[in-house]
Amino acid sequence: MTRFVSLSSGSNGNCYYIGNDDVSFLIDVGIGGRTIRKRLAQLGIDVSTVDFVLVSHDHVDHIRYLGSFTEHYHKPLFATKELHRALDSHFCTRGRLYGCVKEIEAGVTTECLGVKFTPFRVPHDAHDTVGYYIDFFGTTFTFITDVGAVTDEVVDYCSKAAHLIVESNYDRDMLLNGPYPPELQRRIMNGHGHLSNGQTAELLRKVAGKDVQSVFLCHLSENNNTPELALQSASAALQEAGATHILLKALPRRTCSELFEFEL
Repeated sequence: MTRFVSLSSGSNGNCYYIGNDDVSFLIDVGIGGRTIRKRLAQLGIDVSTVDFVLVSHDHVDHIRYLGSFTEHYHKPLFATKELHRALDSHFCTRGRLYGCVKEIEAGVTTECLGVKFTPFRVPHDAHDTVGYYIDFFGTTFTFITDVGAVTDEVVDYCSKAAHLIVESNYDRDMLLNGPYPPELQRRIMNGHGHLSNGQTAELLRKVAGKDVQSVFLCHLSENNNTPELALQSASAALQEAGATHILLKALPRRTCSELFEFEL
């Protein structure tokens, strides 16, 4: 049985858990260690059993507590060489990752404790931002957050996985008619910012098929989106693709999601 839970998803902080009774890991550590420990404990999971951490990029909402978590728990930390170089000088992680650094390469599969994961580059305005394709003992995930455009590589890796954790950051009308200044609007929409509900829907039309079992919409904007709008857009795309069997959920921003369990 494979378990997945979002501990937090959004610009306030990002952290995700995948595991079973024997092996588990986190993707990003953008919330505090105490919060992680408390939220996992409520699900019957001891944070000390987490085996390693994958990092997507170096924006603060993804690594704010990565340094303190690594110092406290001394878990292997996987990231690309360029991203590790950025972490070496980042105020959240500088001087705090000693002995835990593990380098991985985009497009190359790494195995740790039987878990296979392949980072792949995605367009975003950070240092070497990656998504992950994960084979967790036969249960497959593709994780993409903070991605400015749907590339061929994004489509390819999403087409391979049973479970997708994919950004649906903003509603275009809300963004254009909201409080953000024009330069910030452009940064979000310029192809190296975030995915809109419409872009995510178009991705789902391309990849939804009989092998996809679930879609989790992540990193929803608090100011430029609502769960209802994101779900409406994604649901319509899945219906158009004839993929009504797929579980569709919007992950909460400031709280823990429900625990999802998957069998092969």
